[in-house]
Amino acid sequence: MKVSRFAPYIFVLLWSTGFVGAKYGLPYADPFIFLALRLFIATFILFGIALLLKSPIALTRIQILNSALIGIFLHAAYLGGVFFAISRGVSAGTAAVITSMQPVLVSLLAIKILNERLRGSQILGLVLGLCGVVLVLGPSFESSVSRLGILAVFIALIGSTTATLLQKKRGAGIPLLAGTAYQYLVSGFLLFVIASATSKTDIQWNIRFAGAMVWLIFVLSVGAILLLLWLLNTSSAASVSSLLYLVPPATAVEAYLLFGEELNTQGLLGIAITALGVWCVLRTAN
Repeated sequence: MKVSRFAPYIFVLLWSTGFVGAKYGLPYADPFIFLALRLFIATFILFGIALLLKSPIALTRIQILNSALIGIFLHAAYLGGVFFAISRGVSAGTAAVITSMQPVLVSLLAIKILNERLRGSQILGLVLGLCGVVLVLGPSFESSVSRLGILAVFIALIGSTTATLLQKKRGAGIPLLAGTAYQYLVSGFLLFVIASATSKTDIQWNIRFAGAMVWLIFVLSVGAILLLLWLLNTSSAASVSSLLYLVPPATAVEAYLLFGEELNTQGLLGIAITALGVWCVLRTAN
C-alpha cells in the first residue's frame, strides 16, 4: 500500500529525466534511429524479464494488435515527435509546455469515451496545473522556432493523449511485460522504417551517447513506462494524466541542478501552483 502511494511521484521523477536524456544523446544521433535502437533493446530486455518471471509471452492476436496500436501512439508518435522537435531546435521547455496540455485533453475525452466523471475540484486542479506549467516554462518560449518542430510536438501531444485513452480502454487485460514488449517491437520497427526511408540513420558512438542510451532504456523504457501502464490500469485516466503537469517543473529543477539553468521566483511559484493542481486532482480521483 505504501509503495502504491508513492508510485505516482516515482513515475514523475523517472519520466522527467527523459528530456535530460534526450539533451545528452540527440547531438550524436538522428532522432528516429536513436529511438528505434532504444526500443529494440528494451524489447529484448522485457521479453527476457518475462521469461525469468514466467510471465505470459504468447498473447492472443487481439492483445498483440491492441499493444501495437497503443505502442504506435505512445512511442512512435509521442517519443518520435518530441525527439524530432528537439533535434530541429525546439527547446525542451517549449515541447514540455505543449505536451503538458495532455491532461486536459484526456480528462475531457475520458468523460465521453471512458465514462469517467470529473468533480469540481478536479477541474480546478487541471486548470491550476496548466497555469503552473506555463509560469514555470513561459520564459523559455522562443520568438523563432521551427514550424515543423512545433508541428511534431503537437503530433506528440495527440499521440500521448490517444495512447492514454487506448491503454485505459483496451490495455487493462494485457500482460504488462509482454504487452509493453510488443509495443516497443512494433514502434521500433516503424521508426526504423522511417529513419531508413529518410536516410537519417547516423549514430556517433561515444561515452556521452552510450550513457544517455543506457539511462533512457532502463530508467524510461523499462522503469517509467511499466509504471505508467500499471498506474493507468489501477487509476483513472484523468488522475494519471494530471501527473504529467509535474514533469516540466521537475525537469526545470533537474536542469537547474545539472546544467545550472536559472530557476527564478516565477518558476518557483509555478511549481507550487502545479503541485497544488495535481493534489486537487489526485485527492478526489476515482
